[in-house]
Amino acid sequence: MKIAVDAFGGDNAPLEIIRGAERAKSELKVEIVLVGQTDIIKAEAERNGISLDGLELADAPSVVDMSDEAKAVIRKKADSSMGVMLRMVAEGKADACVSAGPTGAYLMGATTIVKRIKGVKRPALGAVMPGIKNPFILVDCGANSEVRPEMLEQFGLMGSIYMKNIYGVTSPRVGLANNGAEEGKGTDLQRAAYSLLAKNSAVNFTGNIEGRDIPEGVCDVVVTDGFTGNLILKTVEGMAISVFSMLKDVLMESMRSKMAAMMLKPGLKRLKSKMDYSEYGGAPLIGLTKPVVKAHGSSDANAIKNAIRQAMLWTAAGVTEEIAKELRAN
Repeated sequence: MKIAVDAFGGDNAPLEIIRGAERAKSELKVEIVLVGQTDIIKAEAERNGISLDGLELADAPSVVDMSDEAKAVIRKKADSSMGVMLRMVAEGKADACVSAGPTGAYLMGATTIVKRIKGVKRPALGAVMPGIKNPFILVDCGANSEVRPEMLEQFGLMGSIYMKNIYGVTSPRVGLANNGAEEGKGTDLQRAAYSLLAKNSAVNFTGNIEGRDIPEGVCDVVVTDGFTGNLILKTVEGMAISVFSMLKDVLMESMRSKMAAMMLKPGLKRLKSKMDYSEYGGAPLIGLTKPVVKAHGSSDANAIKNAIRQAMLWTAAGVTEEIAKELRAN
């Protein structure tokens, strides 16, 4: 199995990407291609004592950055690390890919170059997030701000297949994000999507889910449009950071609380790890013909390693093939 990695995508590129790729090669025993300006990759690795032994390098002279328009990856910057990486996947030179680069360009490039599974109306970003009991996937979390009811139905189906095959959830519970649990809640979009999901025998639809219930683990797949999903994602991330910051202030305010902090340290480390987005890697762009993983823009080496692990699991699990099969059956 070979995973292509955009060495110049993200806030901490290329150093943290190189470190993450090296860790993945050592710990996960996977073939990795680092795509980007090879002279800079080699110099950065040498300067920081990182071994490139066993890592393949593929040269790409330009970089897609935040100031570029989304279509740049398929036009004036087709020779970028992101563009070259996506073509490697499309041409079968790599089995999957990972990038922490600009989301808009990545979505545009992946949809145009790697292409959708036949029958998929829109690919969706699915963020795997920590819940109180078990992780769940939020679909869509940023790819499609405007959607139709049948697209939300497909998001529920694709999210179910992902959670079943990657996380071993036997019959993933699917909930529709809404402003109330009752069947008639929401706009015309939510009500129409509710009806479609309820009638789909391939989906274990449990009904509407309110925002406050999402972290409780009442469902394994949360379905929503990309605009709402991105707000949910960023709010949960922000709340986790805020809670740990406030907890730190409380535990450091006196000698007694500092002593308590020392006793609680192992449990707090486990909790922080459970709430850390980097432990889940990145967001799968579900609905494409090959696995494409979007890592967080601020990913460090650990997050990149876990995004590569996620790409590996996805490649081996047959998610793409099962989505295609279900769509053919319907």
